[in-house]
Amino acid sequence: MADSNNVRVAVTGAWYVGQTSTTAPTSATSSLDAGFKDLGYVSSDGITITRDRSTNALRAWQNSDLVRESVTEASMTFSGMLMETTTDTLELFYGSAVGVDGSIEIQPGETGGRKSFVIDVVDGTETIRYYIPEGEILSVGEQVLANGEAVGYNITVTAYASSEGFTVKKWVDSLAA
Repeated sequence: MADSNNVRVAVTGAWYVGQTSTTAPTSATSSLDAGFKDLGYVSSDGITITRDRSTNALRAWQNSDLVRESVTEASMTFSGMLMETTTDTLELFYGSAVGVDGSIEIQPGETGGRKSFVIDVVDGTETIRYYIPEGEILSVGEQVLANGEAVGYNITVTAYASSEGFTVKKWVDSLAA
């Protein structure tokens, strides 16, 4: 039977980045290793999670019936606009280090390499956590510099298969035993 208590809303949350060597979280509510840095405010559009799959339809010779379909490609991405201009957001967006003088040298092809990411989604006392052990910023969006608009950093994290045996791990606090 349907239960409206199981409906979640992404009321608030946080997006974190760390090195791939940063100790992984262990649950939806476990304390994060100090190596994970909070990326600050995310735009009101939130974070978009996209799962893409390509398949190959296998058809029988005799009558062209579909007999099986196999997944040939699959990927998962996490996209959103970071709103705070900090060392962490600039280095993530541009893939380069911020100098001691506050400058950053921009090479459009730089990705900054693989990083670990955590996304926490909070609805009251309920938490959903996504952990990406190895992800990379392969796509960044345009920046609009306009009066009355926040300077934003649109990023898309592509999640990779990791040595931990998964691409993304998701915890749902209310489902824990």
